[in-house]
Amino acid sequence: MKNFASLVYSLDQTTKTNKKIELLASFFENASNSDKLWCLALFSGRRPKRLISTGYLREWACEVTNLPTWLLDETYSVVGDLAETISLLTPEKNQFSEKSLTAWISKLRQLEKQNIEEKRRFVVDAWSTLNRKECFVFNKLITGGFRLGVSQKLTLKALAKITNIDEFEISLRLMGDWHPDTISWNNLIINDERKSDISRPYPFCLAYGLDKDPFDLGKRSDWIAEWKWDGIRGQIIKRAKELFIWSRGEENLTERFPELEALIKFIPDGSVLDGEIVAWNGKQPLDFNILQKRIGRKKISKPLMEAAPVILIAYDLLEVEGVDIRNQNLELRRSKLAKLVNLIPDKLPIKLSAEIESKTWTDLTRMRETSRSQKAEGIMLKNKDSKYYIGRKKGDWWKWKLDPLTIDGVLIYAQAGHGRRANLYTDYTFAIWDDDQLVPFTKAYSGLKDEEFRQITSWVKKNTIQKFGPVRQVPPELVFEIAFEGIHESTRHKSGVALRFPRMLRWRHEKLPKDANKLKDLKAFLS
Repeated sequence: MKNFASLVYSLDQTTKTNKKIELLASFFENASNSDKLWCLALFSGRRPKRLISTGYLREWACEVTNLPTWLLDETYSVVGDLAETISLLTPEKNQFSEKSLTAWISKLRQLEKQNIEEKRRFVVDAWSTLNRKECFVFNKLITGGFRLGVSQKLTLKALAKITNIDEFEISLRLMGDWHPDTISWNNLIINDERKSDISRPYPFCLAYGLDKDPFDLGKRSDWIAEWKWDGIRGQIIKRAKELFIWSRGEENLTERFPELEALIKFIPDGSVLDGEIVAWNGKQPLDFNILQKRIGRKKISKPLMEAAPVILIAYDLLEVEGVDIRNQNLELRRSKLAKLVNLIPDKLPIKLSAEIESKTWTDLTRMRETSRSQKAEGIMLKNKDSKYYIGRKKGDWWKWKLDPLTIDGVLIYAQAGHGRRANLYTDYTFAIWDDDQLVPFTKAYSGLKDEEFRQITSWVKKNTIQKFGPVRQVPPELVFEIAFEGIHESTRHKSGVALRFPRMLRWRHEKLPKDANKLKDLKAFLS
């Protein structure tokens, strides 16, 4: 536990890529195989489930520290993270835990069958023996909220450094359904005994946002253009006469989309298709909020399937007859994909993502402006010679999204952020005018510069009208331009609408509250 806690702390203290790789490599080189495996699991989201509610943890922390609940809550509102708050409030110790990370996780998982008093004794005893760094990690583990800003790419580089195995190969070995309970370090990383796992997907190839004029990309004829659909990125895998569906987040979605199982009769064995799962009305995609009704549902009822029918819009082929073809160029992969999809009956839920025909970048620019009428977010640009890389490789795949929709709103509530932003008021609620009343319509917490957040924080502290727990009500004086990707009707919001991916585009210093938009302006985007 000592070494893992030190790793977590050290990673949080640096922003240098090479330093993070060095820290990760050092841990993997020196830790036990079981600790290496759990470290990988935690960094990739395979963490133990929450066993104790935060309510109990707050109660026990108050008992241990002799602090009133209100003071702990005030401290939490400043720190922004309950695990860190408790670790800071418990007395610091000079000793280190002799138990390994694996041993601590094993103890934690035994709590599932214990009553609340036994859980309390275990947690309080741990707080009395662990030092501050270890206590923080312990609290993260026990709440099931372990997240750390370590990219998969850095972890792959560190593993490649100590194993001499190519990053490309390691990334494949880490894909799919594995857990420290069911596999060893050697079988996962060194020997790759999961080769026989017929459900294993490939690491996804991702695109960068286009940050330059498309005319700078060279000849239009060198690029495949297709609509950027707003759905769930997924891979359809057919091996050994079984069909599997994996999301980009490495979640097995096979049971979530039973209608796609009809494809099993027509997709050849040893095939892996990449595409977008979207809600579909028979002619074009439906709004993402329709698809969202099915996200998170493990049991899909017939009425829900009828209300939110789905289809796979396929745009790449990664495996043919059991052979990995990711190193072939995109143009060849797509030609093979087209032949495969064309053999599938039209009535089945699959469609080839068609190329957008245009001779010049000027023509394509005009077509991009029609994206919303196509129920698309913009255009994808892919070089015809591109391989199917792991993650992002700048230069070959680009997302050319539409400019966002925008509306001017008034700040009415502010709340402190979390982690490094815990001392700043960064999470805001905005309102617009409905006649002479301000109506809340969205929340946003990103888009501004750090200096602007500091200025707003100072203003919030000086101008707070009321406090509602960690939330502060402020006078409606500051106006911001809010950008968003989509909008749909919602009975859950006072405004009657909900925004997709809202963020602050800019602080409108030149505008007065009366200059903010009206609710009818916002609802006009629905048409």
